Amino acid sequence: MCVPVYANAAPPAPDGAVVFRQRCQACHTEEAGKPARVGPNLAGVVGRKAAATDFNYSAALKGSGLTWNRENLDRYLAAPSKVIPGTRMVIALTDPAQRKALIDYLAKKR
Repeated sequence: MCVPVYANAAPPAPDGAVVFRQRCQACHTEEAGKPARVGPNLAGVVGRKAAATDFNYSAALKGSGLTWNRENLDRYLAAPSKVIPGTRMVIALTDPAQRKALIDYLAKKR
């Protein structure tokens, strides 16, 4: 049985949990109470001040003065070293749909 494919059909939205597992999980955890890995635990990150948890953050991140709202997370995830020169995070998430899905997912993690 053939399923028609329409040229104007939008691709399905990315799943934030899948994006996290594929792109972030090697360095971060998102479960409250779990110890940090190479990167900080991201539970509760949306709405939190940058470098506000018990983790060995870079001086650049400590001095950034940022609060991780959706806009700042989106910009940072797109190009970490452009937003905070001197950050240790080197992985960028260039796809806007993946960033949105990831931020939506992290916003639910408390």
